Amino acid sequence: MPHRPIPGASGRPRPLTLLGDEILRRPCAEAVDFGPRLERLVEDLFASMYAAGGVGLAANQIGESLRVFVYDCPDDEEVRHLGHLVNPRLVAADGIELRGPEGCLSLPGLEAGTPRFDHAVVEGVTARGEPLRIEGTGFFARCLQHECDHLDGLLYPDRITGWRRRRVLRAAARTAWGKAVADRA
Repeated sequence: MPHRPIPGASGRPRPLTLLGDEILRRPCAEAVDFGPRLERLVEDLFASMYAAGGVGLAANQIGESLRVFVYDCPDDEEVRHLGHLVNPRLVAADGIELRGPEGCLSLPGLEAGTPRFDHAVVEGVTARGEPLRIEGTGFFARCLQHECDHLDGLLYPDRITGWRRRRVLRAAARTAWGKAVADRA
């Protein structure tokens, strides 16, 4: 079996951006420079995701407004999906819409029942510019939709309404990081 480098092994964990940070609300720019800087960003994304205990992370969650995300996420059959996408585009989100618990590293410690489709297809390229098409089901489909939302300036509370939305936003306001965000505003 060939040895491949462990994603993130050469990266450095960066601080995460949190709900209230303006960069999370702006659509990210397309990546156009496919070189060492982009490869370093992918490594830093993996290192940051692993350090925070997540299954996916978008570039704007570490302060970079580029259309890039990484993932290390199981599907509902516990098959591990590991990789990254540059300039991803959600080309299909279909099947059954399920409301399931969803959290986010930019809202640490919180989650809410969020509707997502159980099948998703995302197209993009690798950090070297090679075309890539990723298809996911179940929890992995949820992850793909969640990360694509980040790159469009959306967070999971934008997908929920009513008491679920009010509850998660009130809970965020009561956290230490939520109070710090409110103090900066």
